Amino acid sequence: MLPKTYRRLVITGNADHLSDAVALVEQPLPLPGPGQVLIRNRFAGVNGIYDNRLGKGQIIPPDPKAAQNPPFCFGFESVGEVAAVGPGVKDLVAGDAVATVKFGHAYCEYHTIDAAAVIPVPEVSPAILTLIPTGTSALVALEQVGELSSGERVLISAAAGGLGHIAVQVAKQRGNHVTALTGNAAKVERLSALGLDRVVNYRTEDLDSALAEVSPSGFDLILDTVGGVVFDTLVEHLANHGRLVVSGFSSDADNPQAVTQQRIYTRLYWKAASVRAFMNPLFASYQADARRRLLDTYQQGLLQVWVHEPLFKGLENLPRAVDCLLSGQNLGKVILQI
Repeated sequence: MLPKTYRRLVITGNADHLSDAVALVEQPLPLPGPGQVLIRNRFAGVNGIYDNRLGKGQIIPPDPKAAQNPPFCFGFESVGEVAAVGPGVKDLVAGDAVATVKFGHAYCEYHTIDAAAVIPVPEVSPAILTLIPTGTSALVALEQVGELSSGERVLISAAAGGLGHIAVQVAKQRGNHVTALTGNAAKVERLSALGLDRVVNYRTEDLDSALAEVSPSGFDLILDTVGGVVFDTLVEHLANHGRLVVSGFSSDADNPQAVTQQRIYTRLYWKAASVRAFMNPLFASYQADARRRLLDTYQQGLLQVWVHEPLFKGLENLPRAVDCLLSGQNLGKVILQI
C-alpha cells in the first residue's frame, strides 16, 4: 500500500556548507500519469563536488527554473523499484528493479518519471548503482574520448574512487600496462590487489620521479579527475601521440587556480599529444551500450565493484556523505541509503 506522503531533500538557498543549504520536506505522494511510473528510491549516488557547488550557488542546475524558484530537489542517479504504473505503461510492473539518471529525482523517497527514461536492472543494490552511471562514465570516457586500445601504458588518477576503480579494471582487462594514482596506504593496498602494474601514492612519493620510473617514454592514455598540480605533472608524462582525458578537477573545482607558465601547446606540440575532455551528458548516445556491456561483465563475476562503507543512511545524512567525498576519505562509490 502506498503512503499518502513522501520526503525529499531540497535546496532552499545558498550557503558555505551544504547542511545549511538543504532541508527535508514532506509532500503529498504524486501518482503516475499516462506513460509514467512511480518509483520508490532505495539508494542514491552522491556527487560530492557537484552537490557542494550547487548548494553554494556556484553552478546552475540542469533545470534553470528550479534554481530561480527554490526549494528544489536534486541528485542524479538512483536505484529502487517500481511502486505503481500509469495508464499506457506496458513494459514495467510494480516491483520491477529499476534505475534512473535524471536531475532532481534522486534525493527523495519516491518520484514519478516517464517510463521511457527508466532503466531495468537485475537487482536493487549499491553495486548496480555504482555501475549506473559512474562505471558507465568510466567506460565511455576511456573508449570514446581516450580511444582505449590494448598493449599501451595507461594511467588513472583518483583510482580508488567510484569512477577510478572501474576504469583501472577496464583498462587492465583490455591488455594494457596500468598505473593507478591514489593518496593513502589503504587505497594503495586495495588497488594493488587488483593486479595492477603499479600503484603510486602521490602523497608519499614524488609523483614526477615515480612516473618517470614507471614509464620513461611516457603514458599513451591518461584519465584524470584530480586536476591542479597533478594534471600539470601528467601532461609532462604524456607519450608521443598520448591522450590525456580530463573527467573532472576535484583539486580546484571550488577555487580554480591561476596558472602562470608556458601555454600547454608548448608541451603537446613536440609529442603530437592531446588533452581532451569527457562530460557525461555530451556522450549520452553511447551510454546504453556501455551500460549493457558493463553490467554483463559484472554479472559474469569479472568486475569488482567498490562501495564506500559504511553506507550513509537517510536523506538527512547527505551533507556528511558529501564531506566524505570532498575530504578524499572514500574508497569506492559513496552512496546514500534512502
